[in-house]
Amino acid sequence: MTNTADYKVKDISLADWGRKEISLAETEMPGLMALREEYADARPLAGARIAGCLHMTIQTAVLIETLTALGAEVRWSSCNIFSTQDQAAAAIAATGVPVFAWKGETEEEYEWCIRRTIEGPDGWRPNMILDDGGDLTRVMHDEYADLMK
Repeated sequence: MTNTADYKVKDISLADWGRKEISLAETEMPGLMALREEYADARPLAGARIAGCLHMTIQTAVLIETLTALGAEVRWSSCNIFSTQDQAAAAIAATGVPVFAWKGETEEEYEWCIRRTIEGPDGWRPNMILDDGGDLTRVMHDEYADLMK
């Protein structure tokens, strides 16, 4: 595992491979690309601090980069211990977006990744949740209820 202050992925050297796949996926996702083109300058998501917990795939990487292009700060984990595409996680981590995901996480690692998604540095806390399976939302309610106000 590669681990620095604000991401943990299987192997950061997979970032170039992931970047190539993200570039290909962008050609297949015209809606998100149109949003970037039309709204990037306006940055309508400025001030949004999004804790994301979706399958960490190449397609999700395109979504993450769209959210950040529109001004959001995001932190990410995968909603499934088996679905992460390690090259996608590495490519996103290489851009400076905090991502905590690798294929084959244990249940304990999975929970750790979710908590790292919520607990950013310097008091960073989410003001929005994007959660596919509900686990991040459950942890927010159970352990971070004060942030749900």
